[in-house]
Amino acid sequence: MTEQPPSRRWRVRLGLIRVTAVLAAVFGINYLVWRWLDSINWSAAWIAVPLILAETYSLIDTFFFGATMWRLRDRGEPPPPAPDATVDVFITTYNEPVDLVMDTARAAHRIRFPHQTWVLDDGDRSEMRAAAEGEGIGYLTRSTDWADRPRHAKAGNLNNALFVTEGEFLLILDADQVPLPAILDRTLGYFTEPRVAIVQTPQYFVNVEDHDPLGCQSPLFYGPIQQGKDGWNAAFFCGSNAVLRRDALMQLGVVGYVRAVQTAVRDALRAAGSVVAKARTQAREYGPGAVDALDQIDAAVRLARTELRAGEPVAVITLDFQERIDAASRGMVSADLEELKADLAEIEALPIEADRDIGAMVVDEAALDRLADREWSPLGALEEVRALIKAVDVDLDSEAQPIMPVATISVTEDMTTAMRLHALGWRSVYHHEILAHGLAPESLATMLGQRLRWAQGTMQVLLKENPLTKPGLSPGQRIMYFATMWSYLCGFAAIVYIACPVLYLLFTVRPVQSFSGGFMARLIPYLLCTQAMFLAVGYGIKTWRGQQYSLALFPLWIRACVTATGNVFFGRKLGFVVTPKVREERREFPWRLIWPQLTAIVALAGAAIVGLVRLAFGWTAEPGAIWINLAWVVYDLVVLSVIIEAARYQGPPTEERTA
Repeated sequence: MTEQPPSRRWRVRLGLIRVTAVLAAVFGINYLVWRWLDSINWSAAWIAVPLILAETYSLIDTFFFGATMWRLRDRGEPPPPAPDATVDVFITTYNEPVDLVMDTARAAHRIRFPHQTWVLDDGDRSEMRAAAEGEGIGYLTRSTDWADRPRHAKAGNLNNALFVTEGEFLLILDADQVPLPAILDRTLGYFTEPRVAIVQTPQYFVNVEDHDPLGCQSPLFYGPIQQGKDGWNAAFFCGSNAVLRRDALMQLGVVGYVRAVQTAVRDALRAAGSVVAKARTQAREYGPGAVDALDQIDAAVRLARTELRAGEPVAVITLDFQERIDAASRGMVSADLEELKADLAEIEALPIEADRDIGAMVVDEAALDRLADREWSPLGALEEVRALIKAVDVDLDSEAQPIMPVATISVTEDMTTAMRLHALGWRSVYHHEILAHGLAPESLATMLGQRLRWAQGTMQVLLKENPLTKPGLSPGQRIMYFATMWSYLCGFAAIVYIACPVLYLLFTVRPVQSFSGGFMARLIPYLLCTQAMFLAVGYGIKTWRGQQYSLALFPLWIRACVTATGNVFFGRKLGFVVTPKVREERREFPWRLIWPQLTAIVALAGAAIVGLVRLAFGWTAEPGAIWINLAWVVYDLVVLSVIIEAARYQGPPTEERTA
């Protein structure tokens, strides 16, 4: 596949981006080093330290953005598709209106390149089945194997369909994403390169007004950010409007299955080793037969661990291990029947449950710790070791199907799947052309729910499979994935940026030694270069909404971090809500949803009034510092004002929604 060289205009733009990125980094480092070494007001450390940490976070965020833009990629015209490629088009749905789904299905049916269209109905609705089959469109829903087992939301829906269809490639569409007839003609050609697994195209919404008060269009992400990640081979799957290679997904599923079972066996062998070691300390009380048997078990555990590290098949390892345990048990006689009964009762009470993250049966960690500390008789230890290995469900009966190609560890199954594919050496492509038209949220409540889900899912991935330590990713891919996850920590910095000017104007609390000329001489060049980089990146693109919402949604970003942490480490449920695709009824002003932002706005406005009064009556020895903080307040208010506009927004006129 020969890629066209970028145009002269593109090269000039990329050069300008790189120059401003370097300048922003240089001036940012200069400013931040000075801040850390010479300007922290330690007498007000309770706010001074959070401010310098927030500024450090922002500078790192600037580095990540500059690194992303460094390899901004213009793909140009796509190559032609292979004429014999076979394609399944998947339209995922749960409870969306049948008419809406059928609009997408009919458009998918009209795609020019030969394909099979399928409606994947996770709601199992008879009316949806009748509508699809009535127009010759395939209909799929979950089999009975999924009853009383984890469903994994959209990821489970796709995984189910993967095993009952056959196309080489899969075009995945959300229920509202109406494809253009040329979508496959413009994307399939990239797969002539055999290691390409994903071709992602933009998500564009027809019901968004030009001023986009809810910030749904995301032109910065579905543009420069994805193009920049594409330059690092890190453009990721966004859940819809993407074509994926089936072979890549199936390889991912098989590798995931093997690793899940290996992890479960490794943990079981580790626990078995602890049990045997504890039992050996008292084996002599039971005679030489017990000592010999425990030596055999210990050797069996060590051998199994060695075989597992060497990559031997798990089924062979576990079978051989069980046979060695059986051989050891035949030569052992317990001298204490009552203690044996107590041991067996402990074994019977062993808590064993399904771990949905790895898809295998595992023993509770706390129980393993208790077992390692317990005084075991030799035969009790032997039976416990046998139970531990049998607890590993190699067939994964706890799941509807043992192989799950689409990742199920997060509500953002798309990003996780892409990262795992990249870690296996597969490539991705971002094709910057609008090839489907969708529907965006039309109310603040719906938008907040959607973004909370995205943020929670992204943080789940960070906590479970940190890209910085994930084997197989290149350094550039690690940075690109981590940069996306890092961006969701901005809520904590936003609180500090709102609080600092309020504290100074109301109470004269200074987080810096002074707002002197030296302070401004270092800060202003850094800010100007950062904004110049944004302007160069976003030339001709409306990016202001994205900058506003990174600050204005600070309560949501914090909530996402807290709830994702609670889910990963404490098992608390996140819940999953499908974004509504129908217009909601007009309601009263949503005070409850945005009270933190409104509180911040009132505090900022009050602080500004106090600052102006102090200036007017000369009640300050630092008028320059007052003006600096007033400018800071004005910026915060302008940014936060978007939340009021969004709360009042009721969606576009009907004719715009269906355009």
